[in-house]
Amino acid sequence: MTNAAPSQNIQVDVWSDVACPWCYVGKRKLELGIREFTAANPQTNIDVVFHSFQLDPSIPVDYEGTHQQYLVENKGFPADQIGVMHDRLAGIGATVGLEYNFEAVQTTNTQLAHELMQYAKTIGKQIQLKEQIMNAYFTLGKHVGKVDVLVELAGKVVIDEATARQVLENRTYRDAFDADVAQARAFGISGVPFFVIQNKYGIEGAQGPEMFVHAFETVQAELASASAEAK
Repeated sequence: MTNAAPSQNIQVDVWSDVACPWCYVGKRKLELGIREFTAANPQTNIDVVFHSFQLDPSIPVDYEGTHQQYLVENKGFPADQIGVMHDRLAGIGATVGLEYNFEAVQTTNTQLAHELMQYAKTIGKQIQLKEQIMNAYFTLGKHVGKVDVLVELAGKVVIDEATARQVLENRTYRDAFDADVAQARAFGISGVPFFVIQNKYGIEGAQGPEMFVHAFETVQAELASASAEAK
């Protein structure tokens, strides 16, 4: 009989916005990194928590205009470059299994989506809901700023729809949303995605899976060293 290696947990905190295309790519690359690392290190668990961040808190829920108009009028992108930019993003997304449909995107304020994900975190459904909302926004062209749409998406990941509606209408998790935004400000996070590994190492942007694997290996070595010293 052999003694199994003790299990370890590595914490990953992710600041991102559901309306950020690079955040969706970053989510996929993180998942690929986790898959590669845990295949080689099955004794280590990677715990992922998503935190709220808004690229543009000023967007109204019902933005009057297309996504392309928003980028030109509010972000200052040259109109003749948006197609090129979206084609490039779509190509990058396709390499990690994403299907971007920028023509269908309905630009909206994402705070309610973040508040619902704060609730989903408390019942172990946050990661599943995050995927549903981002897919709805970037691929299906759904209006993820509306309560009815968010309730429907909650139901898809087996969250009680009546509870989800109550959470959204009562703004139950607004304080939790504000706390995440404040923490991002305290960390000096100005762009997303931003990943914090074990509350120690920061990774900015949609980096490759190998970057995450390296970070996990570094933390695992540190945990092993600390455990050995404690004996």
